[in-house]
Order: sequence, then C-alpha cells, then structure tokens
Amino acid sequence: MEPACERFVPGYGDANAAFHVIGDHPGVHGGTESGVPFTELPAVERLQSVLQSAGLLQSTGEQPVVNRTFLSYLHMCVPNPHETPTDAEYLDMERFFDAELRAIAAHVLFPVGERATRHVLETYTAQAWKTTIDMDRLHGTEIRGSGFLVLPIKEPTTWSDDDECRLENAIGKLRSTDFRRETDLGRFIAGSDPYYVR
Repeated sequence: MEPACERFVPGYGDANAAFHVIGDHPGVHGGTESGVPFTELPAVERLQSVLQSAGLLQSTGEQPVVNRTFLSYLHMCVPNPHETPTDAEYLDMERFFDAELRAIAAHVLFPVGERATRHVLETYTAQAWKTTIDMDRLHGTEIRGSGFLVLPIKEPTTWSDDDECRLENAIGKLRSTDFRRETDLGRFIAGSDPYYVR
C-alpha cells in the first residue's frame, strides 16, 4: 500500500536493521529529488558524515551505503514548497510510519529533530510524561523505550561542532555495548536453543 500523494520518499536501507534513523518529512530533511531520506541538503550531509564516522553508514551521498541501518520519515509525502504538513496529514501518514517501524524492528531508534523525538517518545516509550523535549539536553542521550532504545538527535541545521562530536561519541559508546533489548527465554522451552524476545 502506498500513500495517496503525488510524490513520496519511502524508507531506505537494511530491512533487518539494528538502527533506525527517523526524520520529519522530505521538505525538512531532504530526498525530494533522490527519493532517499536524509540526502541533498548540507545539514543532512553533515548528519550522514557523523553516521558514517560512527559506523552506521559505510558511505555517504544520494544513495548512502548503510551498515545495519534504516532511514525513514514520519511523513513520507513531499509537501508543497515552503509548506508544512498539517496535524491531520501527519496523523494520516502515521499508519505507514508505524507499519514500517514495526516491520524493520530495529533495536535503536534515532529520532532527528523535535517533532520526530516527541512522536517516538510519546508512541514507543513510557518516558514522554517525564521527559521535557529539550533537544539541547536530549541530543545524544540514551532513553529506554518499550522494546527500543531511543537516542534523540538535535536538528542538524542547529548543530555546533560540539553537537557533532557528542553524537559521534554517543553512538560509538552505544555500539560498544549490548544495545539489544532482548531476553533469552530458551530455558523455558525444550532443547538447548536460545529463544530471544523483547
């Protein structure tokens, strides 16, 4: 099923990804011409560079080579220039995003910007009620979700050099740990094979 819009930017990357980078829409984070999320704009090229340095991308560009990573948007339709989708349009597109997120089933969610961070925290964690959406504070900070680990990313257009280093270090630290939110229930079933669940 495809969204009912003239042009859209579908998710891109590894269907068995461990990491899912989530943006707002193509008008904010690019891809209107390439058809690939997080491309074409200088700020997202900077984000791609950090993701490559941190090991989530093997190469950058309009068709980046991913490393266990998936890229997508809350609202995949390309809006009219200088327009922002309405709340009703975001709500209509939520079913596509939710289906994609659950199909990919990545262990770590990287929402980029305030809207994506708010949506992920409200929908996929029990942390929204006690977390103020202060992107300066949340940038590169791990938040435990319901079956997911969430690491918000501040809007790349507002980054300082320190924000870039902070994100790269946070992803490096995360990747050096067992970031999967799984439990082995194999001991409860016959045989010696593990049975991992979230």
